[in-house]
Formats: sequence, structure tokens, C-alpha cells
Amino acid sequence: MRIEDEIKQSQFVSERHKATVNLMFTNNWLVDRIKDSMKAHDITLQQYNVLRILRGSHPKPISTASIRERMLDKMSDASRIVDRLVKKDLVCRSTCPNDKRLVDVTISEAGLALLSSIDEEATSMRDLLDQLSEAEAQTLNVLLDKIRN
Repeated sequence: MRIEDEIKQSQFVSERHKATVNLMFTNNWLVDRIKDSMKAHDITLQQYNVLRILRGSHPKPISTASIRERMLDKMSDASRIVDRLVKKDLVCRSTCPNDKRLVDVTISEAGLALLSSIDEEATSMRDLLDQLSEAEAQTLNVLLDKIRN
């Protein structure tokens, strides 16, 4: 559906203004779908993000500071998120042997299994843009990167 129909607004200051509104609206739309999918697994979007980061570094541990740097939501409290994931047995935490001030975090087998089951679902993050071809998705990525540069 067109952005004009979604928000019931027919005029914009410019195409760039319309694109900005469209990006913001689409971001919220995507986040809502991912949040709904995560509810079924009793994890938040931020917890899912941390689990994905840890899976990407698996089996090598990473510090909470490194997790924070890689998170999509820079305002998230990585330490608190890791605490909650530890309680759910989805990650393991230990003191870094090289620097006692740092905490190393690794994803557990239960965490890997959870991500695997989420990946298999029809509503997983990778399936939300199925209506785009690979070429269109590549173009979109180039454009989004260009906006941030």
C-alpha cells in the first residue's frame, strides 16, 4: 500500500520529505512484525539482536562493550539484556581471562537452537522483504547506505 494511503496524507513538502516519512513508517512496520514474532519465543527485539550478534561470533566470546557497539539500537543496555538472557539460559557469561574488568559472553546451545527455530519461521526477519527481488534488495541496501553517508 502506498504511504499516502497508509497515513492518509496526500501532500508532502517534497519527494525527499515523503521518502523520509516512508522510511520512518516502514521501519516501524518492520519492527512491529519482528516484535510480534519474538513474543512467541518470550524474547524482546533487543535480546534477539544480542543473540544474533553472539551467533555471529560463535564460538568466540565477545565482551558486553563489543555487543553494545554492534547493536542496532544504540540506546539499549547491553549488560541488562545479557543478564536477562543468562537467566533464560540462552547465553553464558564469564570473566575475561585477559582483563578482569571485562565480561565475556557466548551464546549457549539453547540460544543457538532458539535462533535456528526463529530462522525457520515464515515471519523471520529475512522473509519480511520477500516481495523484493535480490537485485531490488541490493539497490535498497545501496540507497540506505548512501543516506547514512
